[in-house]
Amino acid sequence: MNPATESVFATAPAASPGQLDAAFAAADRAFPAWSRDEDARRAALRGIADALVRAVEEVAPVLTAEQGKILSESRREISGAVAWFRYYADLEIPRQIVQDDDRVFSEVVRRPLGPAVAITPWNAPISIGMAKVATALRAGDTVVLKPSPYAPLSTLLVGRIASQLLPAGVLNVVSGSDELGPLMTSHPLTRKISFTGSIATGKKIAADASQDLKRLTLELGGNDAAIVLADADPEFTAAGLFAAAFSNTGQVCVAPKRIYIAQSLYPALVDALVAQARAARIGNGADPDVDLGPLNNRPQLDYVAGLVAGLVAAGGRAVTGGSVIDGPGYFHESTIITGVDDTTRIVAEEQFGPALPVMAYSDLDDAIARANATEYGLGGSVWSADPERATQIAARIEAGTVWVNTHKALAPHQPFAGRKWSGQGTEGGPSGLDGFTDAQFLYRTR
Repeated sequence: MNPATESVFATAPAASPGQLDAAFAAADRAFPAWSRDEDARRAALRGIADALVRAVEEVAPVLTAEQGKILSESRREISGAVAWFRYYADLEIPRQIVQDDDRVFSEVVRRPLGPAVAITPWNAPISIGMAKVATALRAGDTVVLKPSPYAPLSTLLVGRIASQLLPAGVLNVVSGSDELGPLMTSHPLTRKISFTGSIATGKKIAADASQDLKRLTLELGGNDAAIVLADADPEFTAAGLFAAAFSNTGQVCVAPKRIYIAQSLYPALVDALVAQARAARIGNGADPDVDLGPLNNRPQLDYVAGLVAGLVAAGGRAVTGGSVIDGPGYFHESTIITGVDDTTRIVAEEQFGPALPVMAYSDLDDAIARANATEYGLGGSVWSADPERATQIAARIEAGTVWVNTHKALAPHQPFAGRKWSGQGTEGGPSGLDGFTDAQFLYRTR
């Protein structure tokens, strides 16, 4: 982030505990009428989608200014939010008929829960935040949404746009420090929590939710592994991996963060990745000629720089990049790393920045075991000229989503869930909607 934008951040309001209580009270009052009118919910979601299409050029510069991503990525993020609203507006919620005979008719229906809390991160505040909002609103829940204090303004703007198309109290957006989060997750009116963020915070939220058994969806950290087979095309694979790993300057939870390459392909693929990194133009995200913007905040820049600085002691090296860029802003060079192993911090931890470790393997079973030897299980990918063989290998990766010959392909209709410590519950698709409802069994005799 350019320091010039930091004064803008200071204009974001910080909600007081009393204002937070008022937001929950509004959501609770709005819930009964909102939950009963499915046609109104569908129409509202379509209206919000149309309004966001019209507002792209208003919202995108705000998102770029506060988050740092390039304008084209900001526009795509808003378009992604539009897709979520349209998908859930059109999604049917089927009734599951259990028994239908001359004695009994019984079925399972989905019922909304009540006020839902959505807490979102700074890396993709609009796409992640509005995915939660669209799902909750379609289910019939009302929402209290809190963006990260590092990127609140674009969410406040989108919230204002959306709220003009909703009854009062249905969508409430509050901003403030991280200390506001526990007040939301433990609030007595909260019936559902949807959180995207760190594992440590997710565990605290799960503990809060357990006190009165609030429904919970957690999308937590990722340390995605990509396994590249010997028959993969190095240029195609390098282009795909670099685009996925360095989009939003590496600040994507489901980006590939460690690459395992067959020994025979390793030199060629490393060279191709280095060429991609050197060609990427770094600068102000508002500049249309830039490919990668800054990191979002100083702590994240310092964390990534510290991981890279620790490479020498671990026997690794940056074959390109490796340094913080001098001057204003939180910029770091695009960095490709070799000479490390699975115990090196930048491999074992989620770096969340523009630094990608690449390692060779000689035995495929060993590479799969190494990919799975982590508490993370968000995503992964396998790259090969033989998609069927790659798919068989993908099935052995312990992650919620595994792609073949691509990475980070996401859409509203697809279920997205983490395994192990990468989360619980599902976002996207019908199962994502189920997470914002309870099942009710209705039984009647003829």
